[in-house]
Amino acid sequence: MNTIKLLLAVLCLSGISNSATAQNLTAKQVQEKSIEATRVKGSEALSTLIIISKKGQERVRKMSMVTKLYDNGETEKKLAKFTEPADVNGTGFLSFDYNAKPDDKWIYMPALRKTRRIISSENAKSFMGSEFSYADMSQPTVEDYNYKLLTDETVSGEACYTIEIIPKDDDIANENGFSKKVSYISKKDFVLRKAFYYNLSGEKEKELTVKSIIEVDKANHKYKMKEMKMVNLLNGRQSISKIDQIQYSPNVSDEYFTTRFLEK
Repeated sequence: MNTIKLLLAVLCLSGISNSATAQNLTAKQVQEKSIEATRVKGSEALSTLIIISKKGQERVRKMSMVTKLYDNGETEKKLAKFTEPADVNGTGFLSFDYNAKPDDKWIYMPALRKTRRIISSENAKSFMGSEFSYADMSQPTVEDYNYKLLTDETVSGEACYTIEIIPKDDDIANENGFSKKVSYISKKDFVLRKAFYYNLSGEKEKELTVKSIIEVDKANHKYKMKEMKMVNLLNGRQSISKIDQIQYSPNVSDEYFTTRFLEK
């Protein structure tokens, strides 16, 4: 009986300890866990990008995408190739998303028949005419920002950490196009559910809503955002990014993640 009581006490204390650890995460640790939650070893997907004007007119673009982790998960490589409509067919985007240093990004435009590197000062520019920027196409470098926990909130029934994210200097703010970001990250799976972006003048400019997520790697509980909507609160435009099909592919070919393949 004493042994059982002791075992129960140990289990109880363990549960309390784990709970306290979960509740005492710093804002930076929550951000790191959020990035890790969407780092899938490898994936292949078909996606749709819908660009909606202030008047409600839609432009629909289809693309195929592959991703793969390198350097023990410290680098995520991503290739996106547009297939529809005809005017963007063959356009490609390649990124090397590093955890601890600035990313490498390239875009291939068939009309020019050349690949162009996207420099850091272009990160805030629109991705393919959408309300998403080049910076939104990869995860941020954690050390470039200061973090602060705000009051927890519930988003679409999901209990979330609320984090204020501020660039450490003006160069980082200018490169990424925002002076502040407020993120709402699920306490259950650490996947982002909503975010507000404030422009360089301090105005609330954009709202990102994650409509749904999908667990791509069930064994390791890794997720992708299945549907996201970015609304520009100042000009009324919005863009929707949707994953139509996706499969877990940790052995996806390395050949995809080269500028040579980008130009095919």
